[in-house]
This record gives sequence, structure tokens and C-alpha cells, in this order.
Amino acid sequence: QLQLVESGGGLVQPGGSLRLSCAASGFTLDYFAIGWFRQAPGKEREGVSCISSSGDITNYADSVKGRFTISRDNAKNTVYLQMNSLKPEDTAVYYCAASAPATVYASEWSTPDKYDYWGQGTQVTVSS
Repeated sequence: QLQLVESGGGLVQPGGSLRLSCAASGFTLDYFAIGWFRQAPGKEREGVSCISSSGDITNYADSVKGRFTISRDNAKNTVYLQMNSLKPEDTAVYYCAASAPATVYASEWSTPDKYDYWGQGTQVTVSS
């Protein structure tokens, strides 16, 4: 069974940091482009970042550039999202998703429909 599992979410104060992990089971991630998405209550799911299968190409939403860093360790079958300088508006459920390798090169990398496999999400709350 193909499965993605996110972890690392939690409650953090503004300005704080969290590192999210996305681990795969039932398949290896090294073929796939991996994206991170988030969805806040009452809002649409939005693309946060994407990384190529080899890790050499990354994309970021303007709202997180300079604060978030995506990386991957294919030997551990895991993708990470390091989130620094967190703001209350970063509060959301964060999801990782797997897509065909070419997705990372397209302007639609942030489109949820481009992704085939999804995790269940992890809650991130930024509040004082």
C-alpha cells in the first residue's frame, strides 16, 4: 500500500521554527517530485514548496521564500520542510504529496491536481 506520512507539526510561537517530515511507505520517493501544501480553515489548499526527484530543483510560494527550506534524503525515503520565522498566517494543516518528476519544472507545480499521492496532513499552529 502506497502511503505518505507527515510528522513534526505542533504549536509554536511567532518567530519560532518547526521541521516537518514526509516519510513514504510501500514505495520509494526517489522517482517522484514532492510537494508541500497547506490548507487553512475556509481557504483553498495552496502549494508551499516542491522539490525535484534528485533534490537539485526547488520551488517556493512567494509567501514563504526566505523562511522555508525544502530538502530530501532519498536514502531515508523522506522529504523535509524546515520552517523558520513562522507567522500566525502560516497556521494550517500541512500536507506532502508525490507527483511525476516533470511537475517540478512546470508553472503548475503548486496545483494540487498535479499530485497523485497524498499524506493525511499535520497541523501547524503559530500563536502566542
